[in-house]
Amino acid sequence: MALSSPPTFLCRYRPERSSTMAETTSIVALSGSSFAQTHLKPPPQLHSSLKPSRLSSFFIKPPQPRQPKFNTNTIKSLFTGIVEEMGTVKQLGFDQDNSFTMKIQARTILEDVHLGDSISVNGTCLTVTEFDTDLSEFSVGLSPETLRKTSLGELETGSLVNLERALSPSTRMGGHFVQGHVDATGEIMDMTPEGDSLWVKVKAGRDLLKYIVPKGFIAVDGTSLTVVDVFDEEESFNFMLVAYTQQKIVIPLKKVGQKVNLEVDILGKYVERLLSNGFVDSIKSS
Repeated sequence: MALSSPPTFLCRYRPERSSTMAETTSIVALSGSSFAQTHLKPPPQLHSSLKPSRLSSFFIKPPQPRQPKFNTNTIKSLFTGIVEEMGTVKQLGFDQDNSFTMKIQARTILEDVHLGDSISVNGTCLTVTEFDTDLSEFSVGLSPETLRKTSLGELETGSLVNLERALSPSTRMGGHFVQGHVDATGEIMDMTPEGDSLWVKVKAGRDLLKYIVPKGFIAVDGTSLTVVDVFDEEESFNFMLVAYTQQKIVIPLKKVGQKVNLEVDILGKYVERLLSNGFVDSIKSS
């Protein structure tokens, strides 16, 4: 699907634009199928800048209750899965408030950015906590749950990421409704060129595959794509990227075996929920 306008996500909005984001962040260590919990304190030098390091494991910091610096409001944000630009990860690590932060270099995204704005980063709805238009960069905080559920923990300095601002009322709906709430990660099984297009097969897992249908929508790393086929025995699905799309998103830059963030079409979840609660039977009896 061609890229021209933004994808869709549900997020938390932080309205105060003059404050800085200060959150106590914990990070959970994932080792095999078990979580190893390690209490860490960032080294002194991290209080002046982010620690540029590859996040190969997750850590847990003990919670430290404190008063937030400003009140927050929650609103719903949506994306369309049409990537606006690819940004570059500049830094990953603990900031001066001991929150785990990612700093990204970008231009288009910053044209009308405000503190608290929702931005999709590889399909994950994140909140802008800091930005500098002169340096063309912005920062977002990463919670432990975000790191557990997405592939953002595999990023490192220099990694490219798909970026999209939340929908505005005047935006064309070029993709489908994407929330920015990653359901799970998938694994790239195969990438095969055909002419100037690229076939990509992704292993999704049986629990997620039930929501994926041929010719249906799916968001892969925040990109709205059309499913071509579903392979139940392999617990996988595939899609095709045209040449233009390949130049605008990060998926073609990945290799077989790497993870991608997956968000299935929300409509399938609603249908399943209604059916499981006897909605059809109640309609018949009414």
